[in-house]
Amino acid sequence: MPHLLVTQLRFARAEFVRCLQGVSAEDGVRRLEPMNCIIWIIGHLASQENFYRVQMAQGERLAPDLHKLVGYGQPPSTPPLDEMWAVWGEVTGVADRYLGTLTPELLQTHLQWQGKPHVESVGTMLLRNIYHYWKHLGEGHAIRQMLGHPDLPQFVGDMSQALYCPECQEMCADRSPT
Repeated sequence: MPHLLVTQLRFARAEFVRCLQGVSAEDGVRRLEPMNCIIWIIGHLASQENFYRVQMAQGERLAPDLHKLVGYGQPPSTPPLDEMWAVWGEVTGVADRYLGTLTPELLQTHLQWQGKPHVESVGTMLLRNIYHYWKHLGEGHAIRQMLGHPDLPQFVGDMSQALYCPECQEMCADRSPT
């Protein structure tokens, strides 16, 4: 059983996808300042996961130019919608390999970056990523409302796969893979 925080990240991801389902390439590039466009947001979240869980955690070089295109502090850009969904899917798939290994003990450790321990623990980085998804999920929902999209999904949806159960985590801790 994945750690509760991993379950929450996966739920936030699923809600993010559900919120943006059906956005056309034309609407995906529309920028309603000061917000970025939806396509940028998709790539931006992929960029964070790529840095945290692919580069730092696994030492892989997946989508090396992603940060320059949609990373923190970068100027607005409008990459192709299908390209950003594809890179998001690839990055989150590789990130999931690492997420599946997390235990309460590992969440308290610090990944190395450029020969030094990262200032935030793995658990804090996971929380930052969850909150980051919710921030941009709300922003994406607002953009869709402003674009006049009808029948938007209910914000927050079915949580049956992300139930709060800390006892489940404790029961499964003894059965964690080594």
